[in-house]
Amino acid sequence: MSGLLAAFYIMGAFVDVGAEAGFKVIMVVTLPLACIWFADAMGGYTGPTTGMWITAPSPGVFVRILGWLLLLLPLIFLIF
Repeated sequence: MSGLLAAFYIMGAFVDVGAEAGFKVIMVVTLPLACIWFADAMGGYTGPTTGMWITAPSPGVFVRILGWLLLLLPLIFLIF
C-alpha cells in the first residue's frame, strides 16, 4: 500500500511538473518508505547522528507510524 502511494506521488510529479520535480519527490518519499518497510532495523539503530547520539533503540511500531504520518502528510494538507 505504501509503495503504491509513493508511486502515485512520483508519477503525479513527473506528469504534472516534470522530471526534476519527480526526482525531488523520489528523494522525499525514500525516508518514509524506509521507516515503513524496515521499521525494526531503523528503530534498532543506536549511535551517532548529525549533532547528537541515539542512545536507545526505538520500538519498530513507532518508527512505522511515523513513516506513515510522513507519507500521508501531503494528503492531510490537501484535505484540510
